[in-house]
Amino acid sequence: MELLAANLANADTPGFKAKDIDFRSVLNEAESKVSPVTLTASRDGHFGPQIGVPALTAMYRVPAQASLDGNTVETQIEQAKFAENSLQYQISMQFVSGTIKGLLTAIRGE
Repeated sequence: MELLAANLANADTPGFKAKDIDFRSVLNEAESKVSPVTLTASRDGHFGPQIGVPALTAMYRVPAQASLDGNTVETQIEQAKFAENSLQYQISMQFVSGTIKGLLTAIRGE
């Protein structure tokens, strides 16, 4: 969301290059590094070892049509991706909320 918002905010900035993250490659990298981890703690109140998250590398997006001022932001595409991302986030939150409500109903015995 931050990259999309930055791209939209700089749509009129000469020479600005639109950035994006290739989530498919990040996901593939994370899946290839998954290994069984045994979490241990020396005392009851301690947290165990943390599992690392792969670093996200922003890449430049190639525009369908270059602008004269060198800006590569395509406002329509950025707005569509922002709306898609917002919708996916909202759907995820509704799913989590529904799951929690279901668990609470089960716990209460309703």
